[in-house]
Amino acid sequence: MIIDPLGRRFKNLRVSLTAACNYACTYCVPDGKKLQPLNAELSASELDLAVRLVVEAAGIDKLRITGGEPLISTKFDGLLATLNQLDLNDIAVTTNGQFLAKKMAVIRDSKLSRINVSLDTLDATEFRKIARSGDLQSVLTGIELALKENLKVKVNTVPLRRANLDQLVPILGYCLDRGIELRYIELMNMGHLKRNQEYQLEFVGMSEILDLISEKYEFRKLDSAYDSTSVRFEIPNRGTFGIIANESVPFCRTCSRLRLSSNGLLFGCLSNTKNYDIRPLLKKSQEIAHVELQSLLRQAMSDKQRLAFTGETTVMKFIGG
Repeated sequence: MIIDPLGRRFKNLRVSLTAACNYACTYCVPDGKKLQPLNAELSASELDLAVRLVVEAAGIDKLRITGGEPLISTKFDGLLATLNQLDLNDIAVTTNGQFLAKKMAVIRDSKLSRINVSLDTLDATEFRKIARSGDLQSVLTGIELALKENLKVKVNTVPLRRANLDQLVPILGYCLDRGIELRYIELMNMGHLKRNQEYQLEFVGMSEILDLISEKYEFRKLDSAYDSTSVRFEIPNRGTFGIIANESVPFCRTCSRLRLSSNGLLFGCLSNTKNYDIRPLLKKSQEIAHVELQSLLRQAMSDKQRLAFTGETTVMKFIGG
């Protein structure tokens, strides 16, 4: 196990199945073009081996399947089967929910315990403007099916000043009515937004989000896990919500996350473009690969920010949100 001077270690692995996405969200890509698979993405067998190797070498106990959009990847079903065999405390997936209904049978038979669904508005017209694809009703249907399967569902919403500010409280009401925890995610200074005026124009911080919520609900702050990215709040007798306030309340000092991209690169920090190719290790014996991976993990750990996220040009969906 690798522990840095701040006491951080890798506990959470985020695995990107593909960089491809059927959406082209305004805060993710600048030109409206849907993201395509990266060159030389890991095959299903390579991904299987890579995940097993990283989980063992880093001491991972929580894993999240991400993308791009993981449900459009042909590797999704197989990875769920692989994860069923690993000793993990928590397995989750982050999805835009468009194909959640179609994948429910596979999910039902897996050890998947949690699903995070991206949902930025309850207005069908605005939904198409933000996502630039898909349809709102398919997402809502997928959420309802997941709830019927007794899966723990969270909804992720990115507040955007000029697109969905009026939707922040209605989405909260939708989630509270269904026992879903909503998590607002502050817009991140990444990808095409880095060094772009658009970021400042669209950014909505935690204090403003709370001000909007306070107009309808009373709430109190809750304690959060040591390495949690979310500042959580409770609305008495209704439910909870959280804010991933990467700008307002930085959480870098306790970050335990490691990311594996769909083309076999390890990233220790979202705010650092440094990455480490583990594909060569997949051709070596387990013993040798394990030793060499330990060295890469130490380097990845040293890439982490000490205080706060400073932004990067890396596109989030290339490395797994």
